[in-house]
Amino acid sequence: MITNLFSTAFDSSDKEIKKDSKPDYKVMLICITVAFSLSMIRYFGNPTFLVVFLQNIGCNNLANSFENLTSTNPNAELYSLVYWASNVIFFYIVPPFILIKFIFKEKFSEYGLSFKGAFKDNKIYIIMLLVMIPLVLFFSRTESFQARYPFYSPQKGESFYPNLFIWEIVYFIQFFALEFFFRGFMLHGTKQRFGFYSVFVMTIPYCMIHFGKPFPETIAAIIAGVVLGTLSLKSRSIWLGVAIHYTVAITMDLCSLWQKGLL
Repeated sequence: MITNLFSTAFDSSDKEIKKDSKPDYKVMLICITVAFSLSMIRYFGNPTFLVVFLQNIGCNNLANSFENLTSTNPNAELYSLVYWASNVIFFYIVPPFILIKFIFKEKFSEYGLSFKGAFKDNKIYIIMLLVMIPLVLFFSRTESFQARYPFYSPQKGESFYPNLFIWEIVYFIQFFALEFFFRGFMLHGTKQRFGFYSVFVMTIPYCMIHFGKPFPETIAAIIAGVVLGTLSLKSRSIWLGVAIHYTVAITMDLCSLWQKGLL
């Protein structure tokens, strides 16, 4: 089934490859936008960097207010995470939307947002979960995993509502943004130039955003990038990828909470 998925995606995308040798300004703009967005997330997604930046441009009052909100406030952990996720969501969605709408003047459905045929490969969803969930259960026992997940970790005795619930909702939106950015904007925006190989081009930066996470997760991101990219290329939709990604993520959070004795 996996082999057939790859061959089908290769055959369908190969027909769309541009054969001319003229400069492809669309691909250039997409690559520059990807580099810009990832850079902004890497730096401005860090609350400490933003505080220093605000101080350097003379906005000391704003810097102090933001620092208090994300460091000394009773809900500082949640606010800091929501700030990070909001930064990710903004730069994964807004710059691509501006390019698609005003520069390329194309439909968003051409970049993976169509629901038509989105879940026709639902068997892959089941297979991936059957593979991933046992692995998540195994690695959830490690210290590195428990130190990382869930991003918002309730204290013993703390109710999951509202903070953990708020975080999981924001977390879901962040996954939609991520899938759109990599498996929608970058993948479908470059497939006319690279065909099936756009999956592998996209997988490189996708793997790199996992640097700093547990080693097995970073390696798994390479496999996930190829499989989810192929699914998106074949179905022309990101929605199955969103479902797979978030299901695995919520399973990771629940397993970590369980290992910590918080469930």
